Amino acid sequence: MNASRRRLLLIVLVLGLILTWSVAERFGPSNPLRDALARLVTPLQLALHRAGRPVFNLTERVAHWAHLEAENEALRAENAALRNQLVLLEEARIENETLRRQLAFKSAVPNFQLLSAEVVGQDSSNFLQFIIIDRGAADGVRRGMPVLAAEGLVGRVQEVSVNSAKVLLITDPSSSVAALIQRTRATGVVQGQLGDDMVMRYLSPDSPVMPGDVVLTSGLGGNFPKRLVIGKVVRVERREVEMFQEAIVEPAVNLRDLEMVMVLLNFSPAELAAQKGVP
Repeated sequence: MNASRRRLLLIVLVLGLILTWSVAERFGPSNPLRDALARLVTPLQLALHRAGRPVFNLTERVAHWAHLEAENEALRAENAALRNQLVLLEEARIENETLRRQLAFKSAVPNFQLLSAEVVGQDSSNFLQFIIIDRGAADGVRRGMPVLAAEGLVGRVQEVSVNSAKVLLITDPSSSVAALIQRTRATGVVQGQLGDDMVMRYLSPDSPVMPGDVVLTSGLGGNFPKRLVIGKVVRVERREVEMFQEAIVEPAVNLRDLEMVMVLLNFSPAELAAQKGVP
């Protein structure tokens, strides 16, 4: 049988099936061809359904994982924002605490005209000798003015520009402050030295200086006002061959962690007054 006859026979067979299907659908409650086809196709559909279920489940899982990942990313972003907010709140708390201490100090010394300033730079060497503040000549800052913190004396203004100033710290070896021991009223001079501590020199050998004694500015020499806290004695050194005894003094202010200070504007150091010709 050639190909053309096979095609013709196939066409006649298909047409016969279609005609039989149509007659069965029209005149009988059941269709033998449809039922036979259903019996043939149903197992195949079931097999395809079962085979496709893992693929469908995998697709659902992938979609679920993508949804969870999107939710996790949103939660991570929210957590990061909350952490940043907590950091900012903590910074605000610390700044408010510093300002409260400054306000309390200003209330305790109403005669002082104090200008708050922020520390914007410092000595980059291992020996902290100076800081830079964000106040200058435009704010009334002048060379020689004392610089304070709520805990005590920080140093004095050494150089001034329009909007900033360099402050020499009391721990610098070139710094010296006339001082007294609060408990005994013994006087001497507190000088800076290499390191974080200072030394109080020229103390009378008869003065009963003890560790823990508070050291204040004495006002002698006129370069600092009286009764500013310098620090406390941590060690006393006595040498028989020396005319005086010395005391190692720890600053009252943590100079390495300073963030805000105050400039005493209404005090004119004696050396500056002499330069202006004031008796």
